[in-house]
Amino acid sequence: MLQTSYPREKVRILLLEGIHESAVTLLSEKGYGVERIASALTEEELSEKISDVHLLGIRSKTEVSQAVLERAVSLLGIGCFCIGTNQVDIECAARRAVPVFNAPFSNTRSVAELTVAEIVMLARRACWRSQQMHAGVWEKSAGGSSEVRGKRLGIVGYGHIGPQVGLLAESLGMEVLFFDISKKLPLGNARAIDSLEGMLPQVDFLSLHVPETPDTKNMIGAKELGLMKQGSALLNLSRGSVVVLDDLAAALKNNHLSGAAVDVFPSEPAANGEGFKSLLQGLPNVILTPHVGGSTVEAQESIGREVAESLLRFLETGSSVGAVNFPHVDLPYVEDSHRVLNIHRNEPGVLSRINAVIADTGANITRQYLATHTEIGYLIMDVERELSYEIKKKLEEIDANIKTRLLF
Repeated sequence: MLQTSYPREKVRILLLEGIHESAVTLLSEKGYGVERIASALTEEELSEKISDVHLLGIRSKTEVSQAVLERAVSLLGIGCFCIGTNQVDIECAARRAVPVFNAPFSNTRSVAELTVAEIVMLARRACWRSQQMHAGVWEKSAGGSSEVRGKRLGIVGYGHIGPQVGLLAESLGMEVLFFDISKKLPLGNARAIDSLEGMLPQVDFLSLHVPETPDTKNMIGAKELGLMKQGSALLNLSRGSVVVLDDLAAALKNNHLSGAAVDVFPSEPAANGEGFKSLLQGLPNVILTPHVGGSTVEAQESIGREVAESLLRFLETGSSVGAVNFPHVDLPYVEDSHRVLNIHRNEPGVLSRINAVIADTGANITRQYLATHTEIGYLIMDVERELSYEIKKKLEEIDANIKTRLLF
């Protein structure tokens, strides 16, 4: 086991929102103490607990704001055990030398499977039939039901999930079109369309798989819904801010759309058991699910391992590969040396000042790697052991220094 300069038993790791046991096991087996809480914490509650936390793990309900980060004086890294990181003020975290890691790939299959399942359920009006049956209504009819074979699926966002949705849909005999703001390599027989407006009138089902950004906020409103084919259906398993729900409800009520499946909402309850209301409730052939697109046992186990491994690599080797707000730096371990991690403001002349410090000490640098990311620079240096503490002290005196850590 690699020896670190800070005893493992003193490292405090806080995992919130019922993060999978796979993460707890991985971190505990390395000798770290882990506190696991099943629910999210409010900003006030988290601010009270965060001062002596070194690694924080959250999912989608915990907000890590600037106010929280200002209290996080010991925090080294944040793990978002999910795809998104919009619940964290990642720019503030970067300025405070805190990398933020997530799991952009681990639940893609789960989301893709639910998407395709819901396409079939919408085509057959199966969920609506089920609701009628629960209400004691027997209505055996083929009216409004169809196969998905031969139908055309439009995918908005062809990143991690979109291609998997397309391949699964093709296996059912569907034709797949997609639109993405970046040029992407089509998988299978999928065809790229130059514009969203050009794709909307062509598809029988429209599935959204985009991140939450200023460009995707209210991306699908009355205009876009009006461009869709009469009797088509919409699925949103991406972010709640992407679709204007008032406009979607109107398009369903006037029968322009034949159905919808929505897994994400602009405002979602913070905990299970809290009340939920939506304009889409009670509408026929509308599938509503509580943000469970990626919530499978397999996905949560994989996410737990992936993010925990990223946090461990940063904690024990300084590797920031996979951080969403940090330069990506990684160096293999070198025997008989000490590793110095220096995070500084990305200003002209900083590296020359750092090198001057090294030159003054007369230390031999075994290896060195610097990378920058917008406002910050991140430097890993392996130096001879006898001078590592002196180097750390002198680097901390540089005016652009944010945080310097002696790793081992």
